[in-house]
Amino acid sequence: MKYKNLLFDLDGTLTDSSEGIIKSALYTFDKMQLTPPEESSLYTFIGPPLGDSFLKHGVEEKDKDRAVAIYRERYTKIGKFENAPYPGMIDLLKKLKSEDFKLYVATSKLEPIAVEVLEHFNMTEYFDEIAGATADGSREKKEDVIKYLLDKIGENETDTVMVGDTNFDVLGAAELGIPCIAVTWGFGNPDEMKKAGAAAIVSSMDELYDAVNK
Repeated sequence: MKYKNLLFDLDGTLTDSSEGIIKSALYTFDKMQLTPPEESSLYTFIGPPLGDSFLKHGVEEKDKDRAVAIYRERYTKIGKFENAPYPGMIDLLKKLKSEDFKLYVATSKLEPIAVEVLEHFNMTEYFDEIAGATADGSREKKEDVIKYLLDKIGENETDTVMVGDTNFDVLGAAELGIPCIAVTWGFGNPDEMKKAGAAAIVSSMDELYDAVNK
């Protein structure tokens, strides 16, 4: 077995959270009386820090914090549960756990919300630790979350792999010398993740299982 510690991204990797994120982003643009981007562009809200996404789509720097606050008005009450585990994911986690892999979550989502989402779907039992972003923005980039998690569990990059669906996962892990297995069922571009240095690109739960065992 090549890897011991498996670090999973949440949105786009463990669960399909697109409905809640997109509706909450549209709610924000409406409340701020701003023209929203095309719906296809709203998928870019999944993965990076929220404030960065609003800046990318026309919100001014001075209004960034207000946009994030409005987004969270809806997301923390409704949007977080407009969500579902990907088919076969829970069975895969159960299998990996039974084979003594150490499973963790490293997400740019606020940590309390990540825990709440995973609890809602009865998924917390599979993970030894769940690490996410902080509300004050002091920990929001993927590399910061991964470093925080590794420090907390007393592990380093040895025998560790990130599993994610965007360049933020691939590049964030690389900052700490960790390979990343990229999944294609999420919201990233497989070609871009390959160019960014993904150790493997997988398109099914069986392929992911094989990749962590190589």
